[in-house]
Amino acid sequence: MPIPFLPSNVRRNHALEHATLQILGEKNPRLRLAGYSDSLGFWIIGKVDFDDLQEAIYQAETRLNQGESHLAIHPNCGTNFAASGLIAALAAFLGMLGSGNSARSRWERLPLVAVLVTLSLILSRPLGPWLQAVATTDARLNGLHVMGVDRFERRGIPLYRVHTRS
Repeated sequence: MPIPFLPSNVRRNHALEHATLQILGEKNPRLRLAGYSDSLGFWIIGKVDFDDLQEAIYQAETRLNQGESHLAIHPNCGTNFAASGLIAALAAFLGMLGSGNSARSRWERLPLVAVLVTLSLILSRPLGPWLQAVATTDARLNGLHVMGVDRFERRGIPLYRVHTRS
């Protein structure tokens, strides 16, 4: 059951963005793209053929509507990095508790902190995808449709704005 964290349209756009990136990656694994979602659609940042992008968006919308919810969970989503970073920071904080104020006592704790942070990063790997599934994406588009795609360029970097509407 989803946790209400972001507005529904942001979560659905985020899912469509991820699915689009996954489909583009299936076609060309060497593509280096980024995305950003908001309530009105999403951005794709990077060099990609406009026709390939439009086809991937169409496929993403179709496949999500057919129930391929796994496409909404992306391995390079910022949610994954934020979740792991937060857990690692908490582990480092806990590892330093009681170490005192001297630099020497803190340096002596470094091996313990390194072990705790490493373990937290290993154990937190499932957290990011789970958070995507329940809090930051919604693969059920429920009538969300792509209305159009605009291309921009900033400092030589192509930017694509994908407009959606429910």
